[in-house]
Amino acid sequence: MIEATESDSPLRLFFALGCPADLAGRLCHWRDSLGIEGRPVPAANLHLTLAFLGAQPARRLTALTQLGERLDAQGFALQLDRFGMLGEDVACLFAEQIPEALLRLHRQLREGLEELGITLDPRPFRPHLTLLRQAAPIDDSHAPAFAWDVRQFGLYLSQNSAEGVRYQPLANWALTRAR
Repeated sequence: MIEATESDSPLRLFFALGCPADLAGRLCHWRDSLGIEGRPVPAANLHLTLAFLGAQPARRLTALTQLGERLDAQGFALQLDRFGMLGEDVACLFAEQIPEALLRLHRQLREGLEELGITLDPRPFRPHLTLLRQAAPIDDSHAPAFAWDVRQFGLYLSQNSAEGVRYQPLANWALTRAR
């Protein structure tokens, strides 16, 4: 059961893998060196979305936090090794090989969210890290190879401001070591 809080204002929420600062810096340096036209995603906002929840009532925060706490997922190595477009104008990095541990984490989140009555986008999970929005078409022959040792995931709040969109972590959970 979802507990009510004093405020039931809608919050724009998502579960994600937050990109570590050192990796985010390397990704932004590489992206900027390409000289591709578009709106760069700030280093602090780089992430890989696990489940986009959209606008949710604030009263759901307790249940969503409890969901994150009860997941039993392992850490994994993620190789971001393919650069390409998502849709017509979003430049992203993808993993050529998607780790099974990432798919399990996504599946556990999806099942837990369904139990809470939250329906996610029915399209297949396509893990990606967005680097540019409103991007000009790119030459996807660039072959980056960025290794990411994924050890945690989190629940994030998307906030709009005069400076742009900011993603604020609300809670983070460690992923267990491989057994």
